[in-house]
Amino acid sequence: MAAADTVDAFHRGRFHLVQPKGGGHRSGMDAMLLAALVAGEGDISVADLGAGAGAAGLAVASRIEGARVLLVERSPAMADYARKSLALPENARLAGRVLVLEADVTLTGRARLAAGLADEVHDHVVMNPPFNDASDRRTPDALKAEAHAMEDGLFDRWIRTAGAIMKPGGQLSLIARPESIADIIDACGKRFGGIEITALHPRPGESAVRILVTAVKGSRARLVLRAPLVMHEDDSHRFSAFVDDLNNGRAAYPRLGRTRAKGASGPAAS
Repeated sequence: MAAADTVDAFHRGRFHLVQPKGGGHRSGMDAMLLAALVAGEGDISVADLGAGAGAAGLAVASRIEGARVLLVERSPAMADYARKSLALPENARLAGRVLVLEADVTLTGRARLAAGLADEVHDHVVMNPPFNDASDRRTPDALKAEAHAMEDGLFDRWIRTAGAIMKPGGQLSLIARPESIADIIDACGKRFGGIEITALHPRPGESAVRILVTAVKGSRARLVLRAPLVMHEDDSHRFSAFVDDLNNGRAAYPRLGRTRAKGASGPAAS
């Protein structure tokens, strides 16, 4: 383990992640909330696009005992962090169900297939795409810039790949900033329907800082704006009970709609 790396506990120590200490993208609550959108049990296949060190995918594998997870990451350095994470003794119970694929999410056609992203094999696809507009001030850290800087048409390219590798009726789940809502809906197009959007607010009366989005491949159901989630119920830094359960892998955040991916179930603590 390099001196510049950290080993961080998630889900109250049920899995650990090797991350760069001074550079690159460091995962946190966004990844845990993204993982909570996968509501199911048993033998399900999940692809985590742009996985970084693997936080969201490992969180799914940690909560759902039968889940098989593919971590897809373009950066060789971050893919190596995912491999380091899987090699940790603390993650031994997960390692046999998680694979790392070093590939560009935006590949299409034969290039995508050759990279290992096969057609219609996953029940769930999750993603936490880069969220900073290209015009924002960019960090000098190359790894972090690659993980955070959004390019034009990004959602269309990522969601196109999600649709290609997902089984019919499979579920797309993503977390993004609220200003991306129109791009996400447009990118779903005719590929995905039954879009459900939840705004995440820091405290009552404060503007949303993230949106949680799910959609189903091939569904024709209408868009639903769900009740918002509030992270903190008062002026303290304590999370609300339900958000804390989501963050620590004790509960899932299932879809409201009846059209669900394989293994989906109602809300229950795990």
